[in-house]
Amino acid sequence: MPTSEDYKGQVPAGCPGCGNFNILSTIKQALAELGIEPWEVLVVSGIGQAGKLPHYIKCQTFNGLHGRTLPVAIAAKLANQSLHVIAVAGDGDCYGEGGNHFIHAIRRNTNVSLFVHNNQIYGLTKGQASPTTAEGTYTTIQPYGVLQEPLNPLALAISQNCSFVARGFAGDQEHLKELMKAAITYKGFALLDILQPCVTFNKINTFKWYRDRIYKLGDDHDPHNQTKAFEKSLEWGDKIPNGIFYKHKRDIYEEKVPAIQEKSLVRQKFSIDEVKHEIEKFY
Repeated sequence: MPTSEDYKGQVPAGCPGCGNFNILSTIKQALAELGIEPWEVLVVSGIGQAGKLPHYIKCQTFNGLHGRTLPVAIAAKLANQSLHVIAVAGDGDCYGEGGNHFIHAIRRNTNVSLFVHNNQIYGLTKGQASPTTAEGTYTTIQPYGVLQEPLNPLALAISQNCSFVARGFAGDQEHLKELMKAAITYKGFALLDILQPCVTFNKINTFKWYRDRIYKLGDDHDPHNQTKAFEKSLEWGDKIPNGIFYKHKRDIYEEKVPAIQEKSLVRQKFSIDEVKHEIEKFY
């Protein structure tokens, strides 16, 4: 049985008190409690503070380009369905540069878990506004305040019938761990948006700010009701709901692709001779 120590990677580098530390330790605990061995996991990331997570966890990892986390994660899952593929991204990385990939990942419904570190700011590149920064927020390069309304990733995902939509908080690791376990074990594309305070560049959405507002969705919330889930996703301000907003069973993309229905690509025989004549055209 694996332990969280089996997932121990390099020593993390980050600002003291950063919510990323909590997310890192929680994901290790979640994987260990699920009995998943490090060699069975692939963690994929893009660029940013969240994108550093593969450096700090011992398992199979891929650190890619900014905003391109999901194409790599989806490709890996299609090549080897036995892997537990977890994509990690920041709010700028996923909802900004990677916004188009995010939308189509929902549409394809590949069996991939997406954990978004949502600190409502670009933390690695010195504090400019991200797609989720609140309107009116003053940042390092928005001296007159953010002029646009923030993107609501949960509402977007639910409106597009995403298989699994949840939100957690880096300051409540026990609850976050259960949400991670639920996302990892869910069959289908699973979005877990994680409210993660940036202690350096975001002085508004602090740990205290969230703790004063967050409440957990109760048993009276039906995650199978898309309309009610969408209504809950719009709730933000004095009260911020956390938990599993929406679940919907859909056929996963892997089961629709004829070439891999019987056997994963990594299990299929391959000969370079079959394509050698095509490769030689480029010499």
